[in-house]
Amino acid sequence: RLQRTARVRSTSMARHSKVRAAAGETPPPTDAGVEGDVDAAAATPTGMKKLARSLGITRQSTLQWTSLALIVTTALMIWRVLVLTTHSDSPVVVVLSGSMEPAFARGDLLLLRNERRASEVGEVVVFEIDNRAVPIVHRILRKHENGADWEDDSRLMLTKGDNNYADDVALYAPGQRWLRESHIVGRAGLLIPHIGRLTILMNDYPWFKFGLIGILGYFVVTGKD
Repeated sequence: RLQRTARVRSTSMARHSKVRAAAGETPPPTDAGVEGDVDAAAATPTGMKKLARSLGITRQSTLQWTSLALIVTTALMIWRVLVLTTHSDSPVVVVLSGSMEPAFARGDLLLLRNERRASEVGEVVVFEIDNRAVPIVHRILRKHENGADWEDDSRLMLTKGDNNYADDVALYAPGQRWLRESHIVGRAGLLIPHIGRLTILMNDYPWFKFGLIGILGYFVVTGKD
């Protein structure tokens, strides 16, 4: 019975098709015809161009973001190498004031070193004070040995800026009159003049810092090379 029913339906559809063809009507499109039209449109030169353009944009964006990630990674690697070779957590500092002129001018960049030894009178050191975020670059004026080894952090030091009239007691924390080795971040090593002025501008004008970062990021992301 099922076979007879299928034969009857196919015969009926064939008759309807013949009648429509005789009347000049266009038969309705089938699914196979629709898929064929889509494939044909995709295979046209215009469709191929759109596909190639889309793939090109995706590839270019991937390369640009990869370049930005490589720049950031390289900068972090360089910083880590400096930390390991100088034995200092802050291997690079910028002179922010003129208190050490004429030895160091405002905007000079210092590469620090931090050997495991006692700091000596006359050395330029970078030290940090409790509750003060910005380190200070000044010279050791005098120290008290106290007859102890430097590793036990009992030696006392007094610092002063070369261009200042008084010592640094006023800059220390309230009640503090001396520095200890634990306050020393590093000792001045390599000097690069004036290269830190850009850092001073970014520190004094936050809008300049964010604008510069935005411009550099824009060129890295949108650059074609």
